[in-house]
Amino acid sequence: MSGCGYRSSTVTLNDRFFSRIRETLVREGIPYQWEALNDRLPADTAPSYCMRNFRVAAGKEKGTFGGFVFQDSDLYKWLEGVAFSLRWHPDKDLEATADEAIAEAVSAQQPDGYLDTYYIINGLDRRFTNLKDNHELYVAGHMIEAAVAYFEVTGKRVLLDAAIRYVDCIDACIGPEEGKIHGYPGHPVIEMALMRLYDLTKEPKYLNMAAYFVNQRGQAPLFFEEETARNGNDFYWKNSPFRYQYYQAGMPVRSQKTADGHAVRAMYLYSGMADVARETGDESLARACRDLWENTTRRRMYITGAVGSTEHGEAFTFDYDLPNDTIYGETCASIGLMFFARRMLRLEAKGEYADVMERALYNGVLSGMQLDGKKFFYVNPLEVVPEACRLDPHKQHVKPERQKWFGCACCPPNLIRLLNSLEDYVAGEKDGTVFVHLYAGSRIELENMSLQLETEYPWQGKVQIRVEAEQPQRKTIALRIPGWCSAYTVNLCGEPGQGEFRDGYLYLTRIWGDGDLIELNFEMPVSLMRANPRIRKDAGLVTLMRGPIVYCLEEADNGRDLHLIHGIRPETACVRWEPETLCGVTTVTTEAEREPVTEFTELYEAQQPEESLPVQLKWIPYYAWANRGLGEMRVWVRK
Repeated sequence: MSGCGYRSSTVTLNDRFFSRIRETLVREGIPYQWEALNDRLPADTAPSYCMRNFRVAAGKEKGTFGGFVFQDSDLYKWLEGVAFSLRWHPDKDLEATADEAIAEAVSAQQPDGYLDTYYIINGLDRRFTNLKDNHELYVAGHMIEAAVAYFEVTGKRVLLDAAIRYVDCIDACIGPEEGKIHGYPGHPVIEMALMRLYDLTKEPKYLNMAAYFVNQRGQAPLFFEEETARNGNDFYWKNSPFRYQYYQAGMPVRSQKTADGHAVRAMYLYSGMADVARETGDESLARACRDLWENTTRRRMYITGAVGSTEHGEAFTFDYDLPNDTIYGETCASIGLMFFARRMLRLEAKGEYADVMERALYNGVLSGMQLDGKKFFYVNPLEVVPEACRLDPHKQHVKPERQKWFGCACCPPNLIRLLNSLEDYVAGEKDGTVFVHLYAGSRIELENMSLQLETEYPWQGKVQIRVEAEQPQRKTIALRIPGWCSAYTVNLCGEPGQGEFRDGYLYLTRIWGDGDLIELNFEMPVSLMRANPRIRKDAGLVTLMRGPIVYCLEEADNGRDLHLIHGIRPETACVRWEPETLCGVTTVTTEAEREPVTEFTELYEAQQPEESLPVQLKWIPYYAWANRGLGEMRVWVRK
C-alpha cells in the first residue's frame, strides 16, 4: 500500500456510536435521498430533477434541463455512498436499485464518452467552453469516484467502464498538448478522483492528468481570463475581493500560502494536491500542502472543524475572522477538510492531521444531519436566534432547523458517502508500521495478524486493542495520542507500556503474540475552552469540550436569552450519560450566572447595581442540536 491509507477491505467497523448513525443511513437516509433524486418527496420540498435529467438526456423523456449545472453529481455521490454501505451492509435490493440508476445514467452517454446532462440537453456544441463555472470536470470527478467505489465493492464494471470512456473523452480535449484546451476545473474534485482511478488501475495517464490539472492551475497567462474573453462568459466575481482566487486559480498552487476563496473548492483542491505530491514525491507540492494546512487549521477553522466564514462566495475571508452567527461553515467543507486530513496522513503520519479529522467528524460533519437521517444543514452556525434567521437579511442563509432537501443538494449525499466510508479513516499502514488514527470499534486486518479495537469513544476514553496472530511477529503499532488529551495511561499485557512518542503518535515495537492486549485510557475531563485572542468575535467568551466533543447550550434545556449567561464554573461540571436523550449522549451540567431580564422603561439606562442569578446549565453535544424543535443555541458564552 502506498502512503498511510488502508485499502477499503482492511478495516471492518463495528463501533457502537457510529453503528446507530450508519444503520439510520441505511434504513432511512439512503432510501430518502433516492426518493429525493426522483422528485418523490412531498410537494413542499425543493425538487431535484436529477434522475429526470438523465432520462431526458437519453431521449427517454421529453423536457428541459432542471436544477443546477452540476445536478448529475448528486446521483454519483449517492451511488458512492451506496457502494460504501454495501461494503458493510450487503443489500441485494439496494444493489439492484443502484444498478438500475447506473444503467439510467450510462444510457445518456454520448458515442465519444461524453456524459453531462446539462450540455447533452442544452447543446453539445458548447461543452468545455466554460470550465470556470459550469462544473463539467467536477461532475466527471464524482462519476469517477462513484465508479471506483462501486467496482471495488461489487466487482461490476458498467459505471467504471463508462467513467473511463468519459476520462478518455476529457483527455482528448483538455491537456498540455497542441490543439487541446489548456484548462482545468473551476471546481476541483477531478484531481483526487483521477488519483483514485490511478490507485485502482496504475494507468499512468490518470496520474499525469491529475498532476496536469494541479500544476496548470493559476499559471500565466491565466486560462480563465482567456476562456471568459474567448467564449463570452460572465465573470461573476470580477468585482469581488476573491476574483480568480474564488476558484483557487488566482496564482499557481505552489504560490498559495493562505486558504482563500470558496471553501469546498479549496479543500478538494488541497486533497488532490496532497495525493499528487504523495504519488510523485514532489516535495515543493507537499510543502504547499503543509502551508495551506497550517493556515486553514490554525487561523481559519472553527472549534467545530467548520471552515468557510462568509456566505459571500461560501468562502474564507482573512485570518481569525470567524463570526459565529453569520458563519457559512458548509457541511461539505468540513467533509472536504476530512478528505484533506486523510490525504495529509497518507503523505506523512502526524497526529495533528488526525486530530483535525476527528474534530471535524464529531462536530462539523455530524451536525449536518438530523438524528433521523432525513433532514440536513447546509450551513452549520455556532450561534442561532430563530427570529434573526427569519428577519435579518444578513442571516437568512442560517437555518434554525434542518431542511428536508435543497435545490443545491450537495451536502446530503456527501454525508452518506463520508459516513459510510469511515473504515478508510480509522487506520493505515506504512513501512511495516500500523497507525491507529481514530478510535472506533473496529477490526483491522493485517498480514498474518489482526487488531480488534473496542471502545466507548467518544463518551469514554478507555480503548482496548487485542492482537490476533497466527504466529508471533515483530511489528510497530503507532497509537495516536489525541491533541485534546493532557493525561493518559497505556498498559501492555497488564504492565505499563513503554514506547516512543513522536509527532502525536506513541510507537510500540515488539514481537506481538496472539492475545496480547493494549489498554489505553485517555482522561476526559470537562475543559473550559477559550479562543485565540485575535478572534474578535470570541473575545471574552468560553465554551466546553470533553474529549473530541464540542458542547453547546440550547433553549430546550436552558430557556431563552442565552446571551445573558456568563460566569461558567467548570469545577461544578457533572457528566451524565443519558441513553434516552438525543439517541444517547453524554450531557454536562455546570453552575453559572444569568443576568436578570428586567423591564427597561427606555431602550438604554444608566447602569444600576444588580446581582446576577445563579443558574444550572445543561450542555449537549453540538452535533445533536436542533433535534428538539425551534429555539436558540450558543456554543460560546461570556466568561
